[in-house]
Amino acid sequence: MNFAVPARAGLRAIVATVLWTLDFRPHPPLPYPVALLIAFNKPCGVLSCFTPDGSPNRTLAEFGFPRDVYPLGRLDADSEGLLLLTDEARLNQALLHPKNAHRREYWAQVERVPSQEGLLKLGEGLAIQARQTLPCRAWILKPQPEVPPRDPPIRFRTTVPTCWIGLELTEGRNRQVRRMTAAIGHPTLRLIRMRIGGFGLRDLAPGAWRILSAAERNLVLAARAAPKGVRTEAR
Repeated sequence: MNFAVPARAGLRAIVATVLWTLDFRPHPPLPYPVALLIAFNKPCGVLSCFTPDGSPNRTLAEFGFPRDVYPLGRLDADSEGLLLLTDEARLNQALLHPKNAHRREYWAQVERVPSQEGLLKLGEGLAIQARQTLPCRAWILKPQPEVPPRDPPIRFRTTVPTCWIGLELTEGRNRQVRRMTAAIGHPTLRLIRMRIGGFGLRDLAPGAWRILSAAERNLVLAARAAPKGVRTEAR
């Protein structure tokens, strides 16, 4: 049995969890799942791991997470946004394997404004490092979002306009979004993961994290992708 409860929950919560687990009579659910699922808004310059890699980037060890949790998947150090952590191993397969077609939405700030033809190429799949990407959805964000500046700031050229696009993928290869946008001639300047399944970042501040409720956990797990081959859309 797993008696894990949120960090700093206190002795009373720990005892309540143990008694709730051992009591086989009908009872209302706990306000939080017994196994932890944590949403973290990863800032730029933070690795998706707890151990340093020799670079100047910070690690997850600096953010005070409960013991025995680990990240589900990864975001590159220069990417931002929603990163999930858990102490439940089975969630790896449910959320990360492409066969389960679990949706992840990204916002990418790219150089110049992509054409409809370019968006269609993203959606139909591209050959990246000799492998074809799965079909996805790609669109220009309208209206363009007002996103707080990044630290460190993005590369900025006064003569080159930028554009925020949305992409919804069901796979997560190494630097996939950046390689996809570069392949259609629009390098990614900034990348934020906004949603996993049906759960989005909302008002979670950069560097902040919180334990998800049972209802929020269901949002993460429930949403599935549209059938493969759906065309991209501009919206």
